[in-house]
Amino acid sequence: MTLTARPKSEARAAAPQRTPTGAGAPPRRRRGDRLPPAPLRIGLSARLMHEPPPVLGFRNRTLQYLEQTIAHWIMGHGALAFMLPTLNADSEVARRRISVHQYVDAMDGLVMQGGADVSPSSYGQQPLRPDWSGDAIRDRYEIELLDGFMSRAKPVLGICRGLQLINVAFGGSLLQDIVTQRPEALHHVDADLYDQHQHDVVIEPGSQLAAIYDGMVSARVNSIHHQAIDRLGSDVLVEARSTEDGLVEAIRVRGSTFVAGVQWHPEFHVHDPALLSGEPLMRAFLAAAAASRHGTAIEP
Repeated sequence: MTLTARPKSEARAAAPQRTPTGAGAPPRRRRGDRLPPAPLRIGLSARLMHEPPPVLGFRNRTLQYLEQTIAHWIMGHGALAFMLPTLNADSEVARRRISVHQYVDAMDGLVMQGGADVSPSSYGQQPLRPDWSGDAIRDRYEIELLDGFMSRAKPVLGICRGLQLINVAFGGSLLQDIVTQRPEALHHVDADLYDQHQHDVVIEPGSQLAAIYDGMVSARVNSIHHQAIDRLGSDVLVEARSTEDGLVEAIRVRGSTFVAGVQWHPEFHVHDPALLSGEPLMRAFLAAAAASRHGTAIEP
C-alpha cells in the first residue's frame, strides 16, 4: 500500500511550547512591568606593558591589561567593569574613527588604576634617574580620558597613580622619589611587604572624604608608592594627609561633583578590617555615576 504525504498546507501545526512554571522558572513579565535598571558601566584605564618579558610569548608587542582586584572591587558593587584600551594616533583603530568621546558616551564613570610612574615630562621636568622616566604614552591617554569624562560631568576616581595624574592634569607636580627628595619623610613603599606596608592618614574636617566616611578623622591605609604630590594643581583640594610626614594622600577637584583620588589602594583593603574600608568610597563613586546617568546632581 502506498502512503501519500499530506500537503504542507494541511500539515498539523506544531503544539506551542509551554513556558516553564514552578520554583525554578524565571518570573513571567507582564505587560506594563518595568524593566530592571541596567547595571552601571565603569571604565578602567588600561595598564601598559611596552616590553613584555619573552616568557609571556609576545615579541615587539605592547600589552594592555588591568589588575583583577580593582575590577572585582567595582563588580562586587553590582556595576560592570570595562577596560578602556589606549587609542594611539597612528593605530589602526584611529583610522577607523574610534575616539575617546565614544568611550565616554558608553560609560557612566572612570576609574584610573595604579601602575607605572607618571612621567616627569608630563609636569615639565626631566627624570632624576632613567628608571624614573614613567609612561608618557599612558599619561597623555589618561589625561584625555579625564578631560572627556569631566566634560560630560561623569565621575572619575583615581587610585595611587590615578591621584597623581589628576594633580598633574591640573598643572601640579610630583616628587619623583620620596626618599631622594624628602629624606625626612616616612617610607611609603616596601618591596618586601608590598600591600602589607601601612601607615596612618588624617582626613581633612569638612572634606568630601570626611562626609563619605561619616566624619572620620583618621584611618590606617596601605602604602605602595615612591612618588607623591609635590605642588598642588589649580582647583585641587587636599582631602587627607599622611599623619607622620604630611604628604598628600587624598584629593578632589574643586567644583566637580566627583573627581577625586586616593594615594592608597582601597581595593586591597577588603580582607584586613584594620584598614579603612573601601566600601563607602566605591558606593559614593557609583552614586555619582548613577546621578550622572539620570541627569541629577549630587552636591560636591
